[in-house]
Amino acid sequence: MELPPSVKNILLLDSEGQRVAAKYYSDDWSTNSAKEAFEKAVFTKTQKINARNEAEITLFDGNVVVYKFVQDLHFFVTGSEDENEIILATVLLGFFDAVNLLFRGNVDKREALENLDLILLCIDEIVDAGFILETDANVIAGKVASHGADTGAPLSEQTLTQALATAREHLTRSLLN
Repeated sequence: MELPPSVKNILLLDSEGQRVAAKYYSDDWSTNSAKEAFEKAVFTKTQKINARNEAEITLFDGNVVVYKFVQDLHFFVTGSEDENEIILATVLLGFFDAVNLLFRGNVDKREALENLDLILLCIDEIVDAGFILETDANVIAGKVASHGADTGAPLSEQTLTQALATAREHLTRSLLN
C-alpha cells in the first residue's frame, strides 16, 4: 500500500536565515538545535540562487527541498527523497499564494511578524501531521480569513489583528454602501 504524499516541514525564514515560522512533521530533526542547524544549512545552500520568479528544487541532505524567495522572506517545503517534487512545489505555491492573498501583495518580514497567526493558520490548513490537506490558495486564504472574521467576540476581547480585520471589514462595507 502506497502512502499519500507528505511533507517533512514547512519553513519561513528571513533574509538572514532566521526563523520567522516553522512547522516540522518528521522526527528527522528531534531537537530544536537540530532544526535550527537544518534551517541554517538549507538557507546557506539556497541563498545564492535567484528563486524570486519561480519555485526552485534542490536535493539536500537526503531531502527534496522546494523554495521561493519574496522580498526578505524565504519559503521552504521539505519532503523525503522519494517524494514527488511537483506535489511539494504545489504545496509551496499554495502556501505562498495564500499568504500573498491575505497580505494583499505586501509580503515582507515586518508584515509576516505582525500577522504570524495568519501564517501559522495557513500552514495548519495546508498540512496536518505531515499529510497534505489543501493546496488551493483561495481556499486556504478563505478559511484563514474566516477564522479571524468569525470571532464574534467583543472588540475588547479580540486580538489586535482580529480587531484590525474587523475594523477593515466594517470600513469596506461602509465604503461599498
